[in-house]
Amino acid sequence: MKKLKMNNLGSITFEEGCNKYLLFCKERNLRDGTIRHYRQSYNQFYKFFEPDTPLRQIKKADYNRYVVYLLDTLNNDVSVNSYLRDLITTFHYLMKEGYMETFEMKSIKVDSPHKQTYTDAELRLLLKKPNIKKCNFTEYQCWVMTNFLFCTGVRQRSLMNIKIKDVDFDNCVVYVNVTKNRKPLIVPINDTMVAILKEFFKYRQHSSTEDYLFCNAFGKQLVKSTSYHMLYDYNKRRGVETTGIHRYRHTFAKQWIISGGNVVTLSRILGHSSLDITQNYINLLVSDLAKDVNEINLLNKFADGTTIKMR
Repeated sequence: MKKLKMNNLGSITFEEGCNKYLLFCKERNLRDGTIRHYRQSYNQFYKFFEPDTPLRQIKKADYNRYVVYLLDTLNNDVSVNSYLRDLITTFHYLMKEGYMETFEMKSIKVDSPHKQTYTDAELRLLLKKPNIKKCNFTEYQCWVMTNFLFCTGVRQRSLMNIKIKDVDFDNCVVYVNVTKNRKPLIVPINDTMVAILKEFFKYRQHSSTEDYLFCNAFGKQLVKSTSYHMLYDYNKRRGVETTGIHRYRHTFAKQWIISGGNVVTLSRILGHSSLDITQNYINLLVSDLAKDVNEINLLNKFADGTTIKMR
């Protein structure tokens, strides 16, 4: 039988270090989804770093080799950077706690992807009201959800956690209590959305205001996969091949700007912590807005159409 030995800070393994960071995340009360994301990243790390590698042996050269390894094995720079950010965050914690040597780490440069939005033609198909006398509840609810997503720009997680009591018809707002940055939002809804929700409440068989606004087939809270597949199938049935719940958020922001909406108001509705984030968000929509420059040709609006020939 082996004798027990004192385990000093410098002797823990890479896997033990990762587990310590997960525990730290739980102590900070980070969301379960965030912790699951780190676990998935760690499974990727273990393909390169042996789990039983002592942390003290990991140097900057090892990190640099890992960067090259990811670039060689993954075809997506965004995915590479996602893994690198998770590793950097984990290593910074372990360095601060004295478990490993301190060294500089950098992620790679990545071109920001343009935000994908629904076209006007697709929106007309998706927002067309179904025949209530012929459709089932799931089809009808998907139509209401589609209108709600396009009207408010809320994220999927926020959508799933809105309750009946959070809808305030008197003030035409929805109280969104579950957000990405954990700061509650008060999102305004227009008269059209108010009318849609009032009608929806007639068919949404809720027993309490504590029930969730949108539900599964049994009246219970939606989960991420269910809400995704419901709207995925809804789009396909409408003849819209492009799908994505977050795409509505991009579309909402684009249409808001095109319609002359105020950037400050947009920032508040989207729940951004600063106008800089909103401006960057808008910049990523620029390529999608380029075609509107010709459709709204300000020069042609004031030109008299007369041409001058040069001698």
